[in-house]
Amino acid sequence: MNQSTPPTKRTRRFRLHRRYTPVVFAFYMAGIMALLMCAVIVGFNQGITEDFLARVIHAYIVAMPVAFVCVLFVRPLVMKLVGLTIDQST
Repeated sequence: MNQSTPPTKRTRRFRLHRRYTPVVFAFYMAGIMALLMCAVIVGFNQGITEDFLARVIHAYIVAMPVAFVCVLFVRPLVMKLVGLTIDQST
């Protein structure tokens, strides 16, 4: 394929600018962690029954936005703690 050929619609992807990295990181981190925590807590407290998935999704609807906001605010502190913990000289 010639390098001057524009990409087809199949190969084209929507990507955000790198300045949004902290927000995208927070979104994915919050989404994954909230889902895992909801599943563990619901399973631990109420057991794994027929309506387990429905209860997890119900809890996730509440937990995901809260986790997202928390990760946005906590990330700078965590980055500072990592910087203090990791040896930067190597």
